[in-house]
Amino acid sequence: MPKPRKQLVALDATPYYHCVSRCVRRAFLCGQDEQGRSFEHRRGWIEKLILDQAQVFCIDIAAYAVMSNHFHVVLHVNQKNIKQLSDLDVVSRWHRLYKGNVISQKFERGETLSPTQELLLADLIEEWRDRLTSISWFMRRLNETVARLANEEDQCTGHFWEGRFKSQALLDEKAVAACMAYVDLNPVRAAMAKTPEESEHTSVKKRAEKAKEAHSPNHPKQQAFGLLPFAGNPRQDMPEGIQMRLTDYLDLVDWTGRQIRDNKRGSISEAEPAIMNRLGIDSEHWLYITQNFESEFKGIVGAVNEVKSKISQFWDGQRERRRAAGIAACKLRLSLAPVDNNFSPSE
Repeated sequence: MPKPRKQLVALDATPYYHCVSRCVRRAFLCGQDEQGRSFEHRRGWIEKLILDQAQVFCIDIAAYAVMSNHFHVVLHVNQKNIKQLSDLDVVSRWHRLYKGNVISQKFERGETLSPTQELLLADLIEEWRDRLTSISWFMRRLNETVARLANEEDQCTGHFWEGRFKSQALLDEKAVAACMAYVDLNPVRAAMAKTPEESEHTSVKKRAEKAKEAHSPNHPKQQAFGLLPFAGNPRQDMPEGIQMRLTDYLDLVDWTGRQIRDNKRGSISEAEPAIMNRLGIDSEHWLYITQNFESEFKGIVGAVNEVKSKISQFWDGQRERRRAAGIAACKLRLSLAPVDNNFSPSE
């Protein structure tokens, strides 16, 4: 039985989540189907929707990849941002997604509301504020929009997605880095691209192109618009963003992609990126998890100490469910060496 969504998302434990949606119909999401019909243009739909929605929701995009019959996205819930929004900001953002109602529309136009209307509006704003940081609502609107567009184009009705999206919580820096690399390298593993920077409709291509143009690629303000920036290695007074350098991450993904593409069993290049040492990553395990992240790990991913310390936040105090499925994989793949930094995904 699928786990309730509240048991897969716990923002007090981590703001980072890997989400995947897959098609249910034989018609492809993108690419060409067996009849030779091309759906390649749908990649653009999804990429644009992902980036556009991130400008409305208080949810940042750390990584994404649009494949032939599914897509991946690594999300960062920005709780700091939602707290800074005024009531009018919340209403205006929600109206960019849905129409709202007569009361909220009057409020946005600056018209006077009755006391009863103000009370009703206050409840709505509280609800919408929560939804603007909801992964479920983010994925719901994204998938509903794609399904509607695809059904109109295919001139049919019915389910487009195989079910609700899959979600994995990423508890620590190694889990975030491994999952992002797994997502960005999807086209390389599928032989759709030779290198990460040639992978169409992926976040790594967008980041690599911007890095080539930027005078200072590691500066958060000179990184790809619409994506959660890399803020540099962990330190005091960290700015908002992923806690590593952009150039380190690009080196890491490039090196990993070359090993995957060359398919050299047991032959690991000695020229490993320096970021692997800082993260305490074993190269053999790294290559494995960046090719098998979904199948290797279950709903909660991180070093064993992180999983054990935060599992109760996902299982809502139910003792019989506090043993995380897949904890053996976390111990084997992500708990090999201590990490000398102060990374905390919950900020």
